[in-house]
Amino acid sequence: MRYILSFFILLCACSSYDRSIKVKGSDTEVNLAVTLAEHFYSVNPDFSVAISGGGSGLGIASLLNGQADIANSSRPLNAEEDSLFKVRKIALHTIVFAEDATAFIVHKKFPKDTLDIPSLAKILSGSYRTWKPVTGQEMPINIYGRQSNSGTHTFVQQKLGIHFSREAKEMNGNAQIMESIKLDRSGIGYVSAGYIAHVEKEQDVKVLYIRSSPKENAVSPLDEQAIKEKRYAFQRPLYQFIPSTSWDKVKTFIDFEKSEKGQAIIKASGYYITTR
Repeated sequence: MRYILSFFILLCACSSYDRSIKVKGSDTEVNLAVTLAEHFYSVNPDFSVAISGGGSGLGIASLLNGQADIANSSRPLNAEEDSLFKVRKIALHTIVFAEDATAFIVHKKFPKDTLDIPSLAKILSGSYRTWKPVTGQEMPINIYGRQSNSGTHTFVQQKLGIHFSREAKEMNGNAQIMESIKLDRSGIGYVSAGYIAHVEKEQDVKVLYIRSSPKENAVSPLDEQAIKEKRYAFQRPLYQFIPSTSWDKVKTFIDFEKSEKGQAIIKASGYYITTR
């Protein structure tokens, strides 16, 4: 069953269709979008905002099918999607409203704190079947990833230049990956750094520092200054795609995200303020 986290705010008395906003897409963005919507609603009570996850691909498909006003996406449009929007003459507004970093996590008792990118590519592609080349321990590697419609799945594959191992488990979201890694000393997975920051008090996993090469300094996805200086290899913008036909309706919400209050909410939620 596809993971869907839904949040629905409904004003019973005053809402109208023109103030009813449907947001679908990225699981990386869904908790942040819910938090933004909660605060947006407190100052704009005549709007209703319905938010669901399911993955970036699902959100973009929902725009193509006329089933959403905003598609949250943790990746840009691919060539096929861009072509489909043009064929259907759907003009889009593209918003970059925050930045995130993909964190690679292991069990809290994993014997190393860092990985270099070449080793990470061999681990996630299945070239390494055990941890022996990395830790010296002959333990099988268990990979916890996302489905192919996930923007994070696509992002990690493209950054590493690999295809994920066929043995990789396809999980339904950050929470499921976190819970699996907590119980598996041989596991490795990837989640949003924003999600890590959000649940830090009950964290039972280790967030790995990543080196671009074995000789370079390792960087944490939770290092705000490193993200600001673009030194973490797996940081990325978070997108929102909006059909021009929905723009007038959603503009108030987009303006709220960009406001001082909206930016403070983004930062407090563990995500990064975009400088793009």
